[in-house]
Amino acid sequence: MRYTIKNEFLTVEIDSKGAEIKSVKDKTGREYMWNADPAFWNRTAPVLFPFVGMVADGKYRHEGKEYPMTQHGFARDNEHELLSHDEDKIFFSFKGNEKTNEVYPFDYDFACGYALKKNSIEVVWQVANTGYQDMYFSVGAHPAFACPLGADGTLKGYSLKFDAKDSLMARIFDDSKGLATNMHKEWKLDEEGKLALDEHTFDDGTLIFENKQVHEISLIDEKGNEFVTVSFKAPLVGVWSPVKKNAPFVCIEPWYGRCDMVGYSGELKDRDYEEKLSAGGKFMALYTITFA
Repeated sequence: MRYTIKNEFLTVEIDSKGAEIKSVKDKTGREYMWNADPAFWNRTAPVLFPFVGMVADGKYRHEGKEYPMTQHGFARDNEHELLSHDEDKIFFSFKGNEKTNEVYPFDYDFACGYALKKNSIEVVWQVANTGYQDMYFSVGAHPAFACPLGADGTLKGYSLKFDAKDSLMARIFDDSKGLATNMHKEWKLDEEGKLALDEHTFDDGTLIFENKQVHEISLIDEKGNEFVTVSFKAPLVGVWSPVKKNAPFVCIEPWYGRCDMVGYSGELKDRDYEEKLSAGGKFMALYTITFA
């Protein structure tokens, strides 16, 4: 079911399936979100939980037992219970079900909320370990922002602006496996912290910026206008558009967690950037999307 929250600046639609933002329009009617056209990608802004990215060979290990897991976990494909709905904010809860319990042996309450603050959306995640053992998880965002293509049919003319100087190091992503590699690439920024986009920017897949290198990224259109800014405290962020498809959108994805490295065969608790909650523990994080 779709719900609407709004204020004098924005009107936002969120689907209870996956607690996913589906539309953001300003008072002029401009749509900022990707429309989920399956020709490129059939999602708009899925919530990633309890995994971010792929696990090697489609399975992970916990206490010596092997479990299958699909890319980005299962929260995005399940209905979330409505907790509260006011004019300018909404909160959902997801506690798993019989099917998810078979592949993820932890008891939890995962809450996701959206609150409008002028021309921004504050997105909140809360994870409570309601079981009696340590819990391991990842959580992340995957919002896709519409970037209508120019006459040449590419992203040329758009750019990303980072709260960083000179350059950033991105971990090379193996798109064929959906996994990270040990290689890195340096991305040079201009004097304003900008990186120009073109049809080759995403040839190697997702740009994964680790180790808290950046905490704010803006999308800038061909006229030099910043039209979306994502601010976060997460230790990683991914930037993605489908490989060699010239898709008319770009995703900016704050993550607490990451896909496996190629060839990883260790335990869940030892995955890079994996979050841990003791029995009864709680985790909370938020990020903000600001629209011009």
